[in-house]
Amino acid sequence: MQNPNLTRRRMIAITATALGSTLASGARFARAQDAFRWHGSALGAQVSMEIYHHDRAEAERLARDCLLDVRRMEQQFSLYRPDSAICTLNRTGILVAPDPEMVALLKQSLIFSDLTGGAFDPTVQPLWRLYADHFASERPDPEGPSQDRLADVLTKVGRHGVQVGDDRIALTNRGAAITLNGIAQGFATDRVVEKLRKAGLTTTLVDMGEIRAIGSRPGGAAWRIGLADPDRPGAITERIDLIDRAVATTAGAGFRFDAAGRFTHLFDPRTGLSPSLYRTVSVVAPTATEADALSTAFSLMAVRQIQEIVASRPNVLVHMIDSEGALVACGA
Repeated sequence: MQNPNLTRRRMIAITATALGSTLASGARFARAQDAFRWHGSALGAQVSMEIYHHDRAEAERLARDCLLDVRRMEQQFSLYRPDSAICTLNRTGILVAPDPEMVALLKQSLIFSDLTGGAFDPTVQPLWRLYADHFASERPDPEGPSQDRLADVLTKVGRHGVQVGDDRIALTNRGAAITLNGIAQGFATDRVVEKLRKAGLTTTLVDMGEIRAIGSRPGGAAWRIGLADPDRPGAITERIDLIDRAVATTAGAGFRFDAAGRFTHLFDPRTGLSPSLYRTVSVVAPTATEADALSTAFSLMAVRQIQEIVASRPNVLVHMIDSEGALVACGA
């Protein structure tokens, strides 16, 4: 299991510059002239909602209901909770009568794994364990784990070792384990958005670690989102506009096992290594689930491969900063 004191999957902040409110410790309900803003903590990150609703009490109720849903999803997807469904699956290799949301998210994970040729792979958790144990040991080899240990762990990795059915989820490779940290925040964001849409909301910004907009800002302007620079705290690389779309950002700098930054939380499931193709990858997509999964996968893929996938996905845009600091954009 990942150590919650080390990091969450992504420490790169996606700053919603439209919000502008200072986060408080714990949950906080703030009142604004036209908006109801909620800030708190969930899914290992600071989260927020900006809701425009004529009834402030109803907006507050909706925010609390959404938070309850997110807490319930944490109980399914969190590697930080020993009693979560995912920890039970990793420990026993099987889940009987799994929660429908666990089934839905795993099925989505396997779809994106197939789409990206295995670059997105929920079974890379054994690689995290390998590197965490290696660099937590006394005088770890700066070159990383031995080739023999890496080769052994790679036998446990591979999406074909996951069987997902409505009544049963199983890991067929001995020692296999999954992580949903590359997609769960996007999935939770979409679930919250679905709930708010069903309640009739048409102007809302949801940030559950990934950001998704419902409609535009009051007056019709787009939500303006600032993408944080992973190497310069507080700096923004660029700003993008969102209307009825989502954005997610992934960067190796989100967590580094070693001081040199050669080994990060981004694992290539084919080699077990951490490529440094890009400083940061941001994906704009119709849903936060898609943006989240693709930003993870694209961090491990060549530009040509990314372009081929983007060409097949409606309304997907990619903003990347390569290892030399150059901005690369894909999509219309």
